[in-house]
Amino acid sequence: MKNNLTDARVEDRRHTGFQKAELEEQEKKLRERMSRVKHKVAVISGKGGVGKTMVTINLAVAFAKKSTPGKVGILDADIHGPCVPRMLGMKGKVLRAGPLGAFPAEGPLGIKVVSIDFLLPSQETPVIWRGPLKMSAIKQFLSDITWGELDLLLIDLPPGTGDEALSVMQLLPEMDGVVIVTIPSEVSQDVVKKAVVFARELNIPVIGVVENMSGLICPNCGTRIDVFKTGGGEKIAEELDTVLLGKIPLDPSICEASDEGLPFITSQADSPAVEEFMKITEKIEAFLNKNSMNTGTAYPEDIRDEDKSNNRLKGRSE
Repeated sequence: MKNNLTDARVEDRRHTGFQKAELEEQEKKLRERMSRVKHKVAVISGKGGVGKTMVTINLAVAFAKKSTPGKVGILDADIHGPCVPRMLGMKGKVLRAGPLGAFPAEGPLGIKVVSIDFLLPSQETPVIWRGPLKMSAIKQFLSDITWGELDLLLIDLPPGTGDEALSVMQLLPEMDGVVIVTIPSEVSQDVVKKAVVFARELNIPVIGVVENMSGLICPNCGTRIDVFKTGGGEKIAEELDTVLLGKIPLDPSICEASDEGLPFITSQADSPAVEEFMKITEKIEAFLNKNSMNTGTAYPEDIRDEDKSNNRLKGRSE
């Protein structure tokens, strides 16, 4: 009996040692893979239904237009509700296997996409996983996928500040920053503050806030109609000392484009929402370029000052 217990302990130590070595090897691979990614940006929201994934895919397309093909990637880290492939028109695509590991699926403009949706047998198949399994999957997506050299990796996180968001932030402490997506409602404002505090608690810079569904532009006369409350994005930016990157107006064509798998900045080029979105992209690009020259996390002063000045002017006019 004693010998059996001793043998079991020895075997357990061997197993533990093997697991430790395996984890160390995976972490080494993750560091190597991610060292080839110039910029990493997460897109998060406090609650669902605010258009976070729409912002992610259109940011990817906007940056891909300026970049060499194959230099922009998206990690769909929403394990339970992955929809990046659907919104990019990538139905039927799969991750490719090779001697160096799996390769991302290729979307429009050469955008590299990794999503658990590519691994599910059907669109109706749910992912019924607890925290450890989700964390392990995200780690594998970062370490075992051959991303190659990227100018930008966008990470589409699920709503809230749960397992997936925490895993990504801990695995990528060198992340350039997060973009927070909200809508004008007070409920969304209250919850989005938690996302900002969450990022800062983990020492991840907040690039700024995007207010989606911000008023409706009349297609006939061009008049702005405030369907919801106004000033929510400005209020959050002011209270939390960050930047309002922009306000994307309500536009039915955005929803139609998403359903058809067409990024709206390419399918609806004349929309006022596209014009606003390109301004948002330029501000994010300025932030990333500033960080490339300076290891600090300060926002480019001209953009921060301009944004706050605009907020004050809007406050006087309202």
